[in-house]
Amino acid sequence: MKIRKIAYAALSIAVAGSLLTACGGGDSKSSDDSGKTKVTFWAAPNPTQVKYWDEMAKAYEKENPDVTIEVSQMKESPSSEATIQSAIASKTAPTMSENINRSFAAQLADSKAIVPLNDVKGMDEVVDERNMTKTMDSWKFSDGNQYVLPVYSNPILFAWRLDTLKELGYDAPPKTYSEALEVGKKLKEKYPDKVLWAKGDLSDPTGWMRWFDFFPLYDAASKGNEFVEDGKLVADDKAGTELLTFMSELQKNKLLLSSKATDPFETGTSIMADNGPWTFPNWDEKFPELKYNENYTISSPLVPDSMADEENISTYADSKGVVMYAQATEKEQKAAMDFLKFVYSDDENDLKFLETTNLIPARDDATENDAFTAFFKENPELEVYAANVPYSIPAMDDAKYNDIQQIIGEEAWNPIVRGEKKPAKAWSDMKKAEDGVLQE
Repeated sequence: MKIRKIAYAALSIAVAGSLLTACGGGDSKSSDDSGKTKVTFWAAPNPTQVKYWDEMAKAYEKENPDVTIEVSQMKESPSSEATIQSAIASKTAPTMSENINRSFAAQLADSKAIVPLNDVKGMDEVVDERNMTKTMDSWKFSDGNQYVLPVYSNPILFAWRLDTLKELGYDAPPKTYSEALEVGKKLKEKYPDKVLWAKGDLSDPTGWMRWFDFFPLYDAASKGNEFVEDGKLVADDKAGTELLTFMSELQKNKLLLSSKATDPFETGTSIMADNGPWTFPNWDEKFPELKYNENYTISSPLVPDSMADEENISTYADSKGVVMYAQATEKEQKAAMDFLKFVYSDDENDLKFLETTNLIPARDDATENDAFTAFFKENPELEVYAANVPYSIPAMDDAKYNDIQQIIGEEAWNPIVRGEKKPAKAWSDMKKAEDGVLQE
């Protein structure tokens, strides 16, 4: 943790210095040699996203010959975050980039490296025209600003082996903790070697892993509680303790497999798996026998028994978006926002993004919008994800997110999965450690 804190402090100092230099007449150029306004855009290190943004840039330039949109792929070595931090420190940051989640944006905003998009004229129009007001609500930062325009939102849902459930006498997946434990009991009676959930990451303390196990279930149980807000721990004690109690019961009943296993859900070792839409192309290639609503289905995260009648269940969203960097001139920022308005004023562009990347556009109406009807008819498993976008919670708004999530694993999640702590103590230990980090 100390290494991360030193690196973060160094970033803050470097950013402050670069901003002072920029304000004092740095070498930032808002125009290229032809006199056009030049916007540099770093796309995610994903070939399909680079292709999409390059096509959008060319289309925009045809209608706006006085602007050049220069799209390039963000370097991912050693990481895309490190690439951005290095560019900021060396005053070579682009006008804007995608691939930014809310937690990393909190770090950048804390260092004044990115601008509030709500201060750039045209942002409200982009949100309205894309029909993403509800989605944007969960992206608002503690200071009231919006620093990120989410490009995609992949709700983390759960896949269930429908074939095995039917063998056990169920036509649909369980919804509550008690129902899941009942399914688990019948599973063990019929198939002693099978488990409910198999995932090696469950026992790994690495911070980012909590996005794909703890937070989907916690967000569901707490109805989207922020966990940390304005630098303070606001975690829902009841939801957190109930979740840990459920996980403890799974562990006691041998319904968890937290050691490494190869394709446990696909091969039938487990009957439940956290799942994102990026999984399906891999299944189509490696496991063509898996058919949606035949031998597997997709559902919301499990919830406490008291939420049995809830219809719209919250979950964590693996969601990233576009930010604008403070080093960019006002002219560049204005042109960049106009480019975003061009892209998101046409629903067909979001459809093209979905078709190209298999990532779910961050908008409220994808399942109701005629532009997407044919696509979802051919890809019904993805429609479930699109329907859950409005109820999905992005990463936390706190610059210390990595330390915070590391503590969740070390003090609560991992010990529970290994059967080393009781739920109440695990939650209490976690809260005490979180308060210590947040008060530093």
